[in-house]
Amino acid sequence: MDEYESNTALDRTEVTRRTVIETGTTALLLTTLPRAVFAAGPIDESGPPPAPVNVELQINGHPHSLTLDPRTTLLDALREHLALTGSKKGCDHGQCGACTVLVEGRRINSCLTLAVMHDGQSITTIEGLAEGENLHPLQTAFVEHDGFQCGYCTSGQICSAIGMLAESRLGMPSYVTEDLTQPVAELTDPEIRERMSGNICRCAAYPNIVAAIKQAAGTPA
Repeated sequence: MDEYESNTALDRTEVTRRTVIETGTTALLLTTLPRAVFAAGPIDESGPPPAPVNVELQINGHPHSLTLDPRTTLLDALREHLALTGSKKGCDHGQCGACTVLVEGRRINSCLTLAVMHDGQSITTIEGLAEGENLHPLQTAFVEHDGFQCGYCTSGQICSAIGMLAESRLGMPSYVTEDLTQPVAELTDPEIRERMSGNICRCAAYPNIVAAIKQAAGTPA
């Protein structure tokens, strides 16, 4: 077998759980990945950074003009440029939900989107929910049901819950919705847990969070 045939055979090698265990992950990847993967070489970051851009953000009802590196995430724009630190940076990979905010009423992970993508859009963070001394109903419910312990995930939990309740009122089903032909009649515990599954509470206050959301939704806890 010549070198070309040998490389082609390696490229066709099937990576299975057994081969990973038997061969060793590093050795297996080095021998089975196509040569083109390694041919690209390291990323060259020696060039000049991209030019700054002007961004107009409507945050909690107030306009903000920012000049940002176009690679700046919405989360970093909020925390580092506007000192709105209620939105937390947890995993920074969109897996924990601590950075959840509302954009035009829809919940998003602000660590996964660029600030420039939301030029002119209405953004609501945890700081914009209360009206003066009057807390948002979900904030009140979280306090009454002790829906937080360390509090790190709480801002994302509350913003996500607001977006989730809006989705349910629009009739949007979830993975556990039994009848997709009918609107969701009641936000049961399984419905709430599924719809909030993108928000992780490391203190495991999930029963209290569910109770708080059910109260805010008008459902007996």
